[in-house]
Parts: sequence; structure tokens; C-alpha cells
Amino acid sequence: MEANLNKKSKKLEAVLWSIALPGFWQLLNQRYAKGILLVGLEILINVLGNFNTIIMLSFNLKIEEAILATDYQWLMFYPCLYFFAIWDAYKDAGGGQGKAFAYLPLVFSAYFVTIGVFFSTRLSLFGYLIGPMWAGFLFLPIGLSIGAIIRWILLKIYAKGTQ
Repeated sequence: MEANLNKKSKKLEAVLWSIALPGFWQLLNQRYAKGILLVGLEILINVLGNFNTIIMLSFNLKIEEAILATDYQWLMFYPCLYFFAIWDAYKDAGGGQGKAFAYLPLVFSAYFVTIGVFFSTRLSLFGYLIGPMWAGFLFLPIGLSIGAIIRWILLKIYAKGTQ
């Protein structure tokens, strides 16, 4: 029981460090080249996309200012880097092994958060613009769900093919 709990704990640790900053888990796990690359890319995209400013403005409900501060050419790279780093850390910690298509929910999360960022200049909820940060959050469960549904469909298709 303790060994199984340690494996689950390691996977959760990998995901949480990667959520904190893409590349942290890779550095902790002595994957230095990959970790430095991911941290460096995260900082580059964060700074050039003005993401920290967007976060501060969004939490202060200054959505129009957040939209104006956004460099979409850079920020649209962020979701793919972010979700790749999370998946890579999870996989490196032993997650997803022996589970066909386990990556699909995170891949589709990256796609749909990017779509949310893309439409954030005109996407509103109850008459209020939601901006790039909140649009990304709004599209995240959609991406997770679609990825999980596609995974389920593919598993059914491939299960029929092996019978």
C-alpha cells in the first residue's frame, strides 16, 4: 500500500511542480537540459506575452487593460508549452504508463486554451469581456472533456479491432 501511495504521490508532485512553473519537475528529477529549456521558454513567453501583467489586471477585473497589454503572438505559445511540460513531468514520474492515449486530455487542453486565448478579445460572459486569462480557464474543461471523450472513443475502436 505504501509503495502504491508513493507512486501516486510522485505523479501528483510532478504535476504540481509543473503547474507552479514548467520545467521545475524536470530540474528536480535531474533532467537538467530539458528543465532549463522549459523554464527558459516559460520565462521568455511569459515576459514577451506580458502574462504576469495580464494575470494581475485580470484578477483586478481590469479586463480591457489586460487585453491591451497582451502580446497575442507570444501568449498563444504558452498553453502548448505549459501542458506539454505538465504531461512530460507526469509521464516522467510514471504516469500514463500502460494507458493508451492517456495524453489526449492534456493535448486537447492545450489546443482549447489556445483557442480561448485567440477569441479572448471578443468573448464575453453575461455581457462582460473575460480576457485572455479567464478565457483560457473557461476553455480548459472543454479541452479536458473533449480529449477524454476522444480517448474513450479510440479505446472502444481499438478494443473492437482486437476481438
